[in-house]
Amino acid sequence: MPVQSVPVRDASVHYRLLQQYLFLLKKYPILTKSITSGILSALGNLLSQVLEARKKAKNGAPVSEIDTVGAARYAIYGFVITGPVSHFFYQLMEYWIPTTDPLCIVKRLLLDRLFFAPGFLLLFYFVMNILEARSWEDFERKVKASYWSALKMNWKVWTPFQFVNINFVPVQFRVLFANMVALFWYAYLASVRK
Repeated sequence: MPVQSVPVRDASVHYRLLQQYLFLLKKYPILTKSITSGILSALGNLLSQVLEARKKAKNGAPVSEIDTVGAARYAIYGFVITGPVSHFFYQLMEYWIPTTDPLCIVKRLLLDRLFFAPGFLLLFYFVMNILEARSWEDFERKVKASYWSALKMNWKVWTPFQFVNINFVPVQFRVLFANMVALFWYAYLASVRK
């Protein structure tokens, strides 16, 4: 039985959005990944705020309003840092450790977990400190107070996802995959940085 393709105008909204995303990803890979990262980072921050508000309300504590400026900071971070840096990291990983390397699965995971993750987390602390207009002393205090625990949590949470991401997800979709996990990761980071 021959298979018929569905014209785009008759396709579901989800399918058309996916097609548009794939088109933009191919035509403007860095910009598309940056915008996606910005949106999902902001949503992660908003998720953190909503969860925190629910917890406060449940305990009878006063609930503060949604911090849209905080969500904007995460959007900026995702757009300016996460999207482009992740794009280039995954591209370089493909070049540095090709799939023809017999130990590529282990090497890629070690590169990501032992080098990229600690540096990227420290970059997160640094950029957020700047976006919050905080002092160098505030940066040092936050790093001393929560960097190590956040890095250990990063290793626990991200390692299985990154194993799948860097070894089985096509390179053009790795930033999107990581952004979906990061939606919840940024919710965690927003809560520990307070």
